[in-house]
Amino acid sequence: MKATEAVRTAGVTALVARAVGRAPVLLLGGLVVLLFLLSLGIGPVRLSPDVVATALFGGGSEEQRIIVQEIRLPRAVLAVAVGGVLGLSGAALQGLLRNPLAAPELFGAPQAAALGAVLVIATGLADVLSFALPLAAIVAAFVSVFVLLVIAGRNAGLLLLILAGLALSSLAGAGTALTMNLAPNPFAALEISFWLLGSLEDRSIRHVAMALPFILAGGAILLSQRHAFRALSLGEETAESLGVDVSRLRLAVILGVALGVGGSVAVSGTIGFIGLVGPHLARPLVGWDPARLLVPSALVGAALLTAADIAVRLLPSTNSVRVGVLTALIGVPFFLYLIVRERRALSGGVG
Repeated sequence: MKATEAVRTAGVTALVARAVGRAPVLLLGGLVVLLFLLSLGIGPVRLSPDVVATALFGGGSEEQRIIVQEIRLPRAVLAVAVGGVLGLSGAALQGLLRNPLAAPELFGAPQAAALGAVLVIATGLADVLSFALPLAAIVAAFVSVFVLLVIAGRNAGLLLLILAGLALSSLAGAGTALTMNLAPNPFAALEISFWLLGSLEDRSIRHVAMALPFILAGGAILLSQRHAFRALSLGEETAESLGVDVSRLRLAVILGVALGVGGSVAVSGTIGFIGLVGPHLARPLVGWDPARLLVPSALVGAALLTAADIAVRLLPSTNSVRVGVLTALIGVPFFLYLIVRERRALSGGVG
């Protein structure tokens, strides 16, 4: 009888622990859904939640359906998808490099993806082949992350990684500036400059169809490696002894980040620091387990970008503020704070 009671108690305890473990994901998922619906109602024409829900499912007036389904829905979908894959990419890179300061933009992936996309825009190839833009961005992002890991080596420290990433970012930025300088006409250069600031404005279902397959593929690849990240947190030798192919894991992360970041940059331009901030905001909710961090980081990233996209519509301005500018204004101070915190931690450890 006592044994049966003990088994029953253990089962209840396991269920409670599982429910508690899923609570952050459910809460973050609810927040993303709430912001998504809020995004559909905010703009030059304010729509109440009931009008949004009615128009979303084909009801209401024709004007309301056009506003919700054709103008705001693609923008909201891209905000969730782009923010989610950027947050997921940041968590995956932090798990791969075992460093909390790792993020796609620190290693030149978005800048390289932007260069690939800008080349396609400047040459007019994007107007001829719709998938030329995401493909060019993905290839450039893949090459950037791959070259970074080759240059820095397997056991590179944070300083070496940041220096190599800075060099690749500067090279990609110089290539982008040169492309703008050699643009066939000033209108093309102006289009590129506005696109580089990062925005989800005036996006359509066509942009969603162009980017979403690559974003979903990249996210699926990164999520498939979640258990390998947990083993890798114990060290490369331990991970290999547990059956993890570290070289294959590294290649999978490169491919996943390239697909996700490349697909995102192709439709949104350069949006920085979501991949850095997302995992750090998710970590207090789920702990330091890199396997459990991936999904919450994606949800935080989706919530951050959706909230930022809502904020740029509410800011009083004669010209619309680009969402990439807002995320940079928030992300840079946060990154500096993380550096100061790491320095204090190292000083405390030495002392």
